[in-house]
Amino acid sequence: MVTLLINGKSYRVDAPPETPLLWVIRERLRLTGTKFGCGIGQCGACTVHFDGTSVRACSVSVADAAGKKITTIEGLHPEAKHPLQLAWITEQVPQCGYCQPGQIMQAAALLAQNPKPTDAEIVAAMKGNLCRCATYLRIKRAIKRAAAGGSA
Repeated sequence: MVTLLINGKSYRVDAPPETPLLWVIRERLRLTGTKFGCGIGQCGACTVHFDGTSVRACSVSVADAAGKKITTIEGLHPEAKHPLQLAWITEQVPQCGYCQPGQIMQAAALLAQNPKPTDAEIVAAMKGNLCRCATYLRIKRAIKRAAAGGSA
């Protein structure tokens, strides 16, 4: 049994220590906002936060997640009104929407560390999160809008 702190709640999970955190989040805890993309940490669809830093949940074991404060897209804001979530809507970022939880979580980690990023810093921080619909310009606009307090 491992204890995980996810979105402010403590969960006792009976899973082998090498189980990817992604599968515990999605299948056992039914927090399905975190998506499966590639399974090898390359696409960013499964991005969550460990103590505020973005990580790929498919590449982290439950054993490595123990003791970390884990935040999923469901825990970013209790009413889905985080400035990034609101900017995503205003900028009409999603097309298919599949990658968007990971995109938002990566952007939230960026803004937590750098509240006023330049275009180059946004591109560098987001380069590991892939969007098959290629909404990258809208993603950048949404991040800039959120960084500007919603008025960008």
